Amino acid sequence: MLRIGMLTSGGDCQALNAAMRGVYKTITKNSKEPVEFYGFEDGYKGLIYGKFRILSDSDFSNILTIGGTMLGTSRCPFKTIREPDEKGLDKVEAMKQTYYKLQLNCLVMLGGNGSHKTANLLSEEGLNVVTLPKTIDNDLWGTDMTFGFQSAVDIATRAIDEIHTTAFSHGRVFIVEIMGHKVGWLPLNAGLAGGADIILLPEIPYDLKKIIDVIEKRDREGRRFTIIAVAEGAISKEDAKLSKKEYKKKLSKSKYPSVSYELADQIVKKTGREVRVTVPGHVQRGGAPVAYDRVFASRLGSEAGHLILKGEYGFMVGYKNREMVKVPLAEVAGKLKMVDPKARIIKEAKLMGVSFGD
Repeated sequence: MLRIGMLTSGGDCQALNAAMRGVYKTITKNSKEPVEFYGFEDGYKGLIYGKFRILSDSDFSNILTIGGTMLGTSRCPFKTIREPDEKGLDKVEAMKQTYYKLQLNCLVMLGGNGSHKTANLLSEEGLNVVTLPKTIDNDLWGTDMTFGFQSAVDIATRAIDEIHTTAFSHGRVFIVEIMGHKVGWLPLNAGLAGGADIILLPEIPYDLKKIIDVIEKRDREGRRFTIIAVAEGAISKEDAKLSKKEYKKKLSKSKYPSVSYELADQIVKKTGREVRVTVPGHVQRGGAPVAYDRVFASRLGSEAGHLILKGEYGFMVGYKNREMVKVPLAEVAGKLKMVDPKARIIKEAKLMGVSFGD
């Protein structure tokens, strides 16, 4: 009997169900022995507290096009994973005991950066683990692409698209705040696809004067509006000089909900222009996966299933140079794939007149 556990961890995204379906179909259709699948509810919490259900064909029917995750998910921060819960339970030991009690051959984890730290920890503790790269931020080390990213780009792009008409009608500056706390792949791609005039990323600290210059130049050229795509983690050059402790202190005392509102206030004071802020927020995580993500997540799931059937554990299934690859979990855990300020895509955007505020 081949027994497989599966969980989704961290923030949800599109195509989680498609990826799990890919794992299930590949293993059940190609295994030479009977197979049982155990779905852990709400991420690592399900593994910790033994909350699971046995999955069958009916669970994987008609889920390819459905967003979110049929198993539920939650955040279980890695920095506290070694700390006992409120009742004194050793969470790592509890996960191991659940794994052994169910006599699992492998645990499949679908998650992002923090979730991969825990997956690597469990692998180091002796469990057989295979993972899939899930995040709308596309910031996982070891893979060129994560599933959920393309769907989120489409949603964020549509938000920018819809802003154009009202921005033009009223002659306003519009700031669209796109998810991306530490890494700017999502606002970069959505900003380019949506025709933003200015794109602000966490990796490229901005100069307020440069932003004002772009707005005023567009005014002189007779352009009625300016669209600014801002990553939620964008930071000014002044703030980038602060230590992490100093910056956190500043944020804790700020009257602004986010950097976008602070920037909007600064632009109003400097230019007298009307400025509006739009925050698509969790809409970017929701809805059905686009066709690309359905195919991509299915392929990743199939590759994960293939690894399990071969008995190869301790890997994340990644995508490099248009090929599926297996990446050791130790190489993935704790690393972020940042946007290189000198990357070709940044240079190409600048050649087209896009400003990054630098």
